[in-house]
Amino acid sequence: MSGRAQWLGADAIHVNYFCFHHLRFLTLMDTLENIKQQIADNAVLLYMKGSPNAPQCGFSMRASQAMMACGKRFAYVDILANPDIRAELPKYANWPTFPQLWVKGELVGGCDIIMEMYENGELKTLVEEASAEGDE
Repeated sequence: MSGRAQWLGADAIHVNYFCFHHLRFLTLMDTLENIKQQIADNAVLLYMKGSPNAPQCGFSMRASQAMMACGKRFAYVDILANPDIRAELPKYANWPTFPQLWVKGELVGGCDIIMEMYENGELKTLVEEASAEGDE
C-alpha cells in the first residue's frame, strides 16, 4: 500500500508542477494581451515609471514633460505599479528601457528619441496627428 501512496504523491507533485507552469503561461499570455490591448486602444501611449505628474525617474520625467508640452492628451501606464508589464514589455517591444512611447500602434522610442523629436518639433506634429485621428 505504501508504494501506491508514493505513486499518487508523485502524480500530485507532477500535476501541481504542471498547473504552476500552466498558470504562469496564462499570466504571461494575459500580460501580453493586456499590452497589445493598451497599445491598440490608445493612439498615444507612454509607458513610464510613475505618472506624468509624479514621475519616478529622470528619464520618465523628461519624456512626460515633453509629451505634456505638446498640449494633447495622452495615455500612460505606470510600470512600477504593473510589474508584469514592466517585465514583459521590453521583450514584446524589443526595446530594453523605459520610458517607451507608442503612437498609433508603433514604438517611437525612449527618452532620447522623444527629446530629440520634441526639440526639432517632430513630436508635437506626431502627437497632434495621432490625436486628430484618434478623435475621428
